[in-house]
Amino acid sequence: MNAKPTRHILGALLGLIGVTALCGCTNAKLVRVQPWERAALADYTMNPGRDPVATVNSEHVYFSRETANGGRGVGGSGCGCN
Repeated sequence: MNAKPTRHILGALLGLIGVTALCGCTNAKLVRVQPWERAALADYTMNPGRDPVATVNSEHVYFSRETANGGRGVGGSGCGCN
């Protein structure tokens, strides 16, 4: 008979932890980029496509690893016969 109150307390505790975790992500100061930080984010080195050779290599590695799942929109069975 003691299982029900324990289950309700555990459920309420898990719900409280979940709500607390979600509320912690809504702080507006954590999300906004300050004006003096925008220059660093707009820098050329922050551009993921700045090196075409590295981009092609990364795409090749990604496609090779994910061929069984279809890669980047291309169907495949994992046999390596593109």
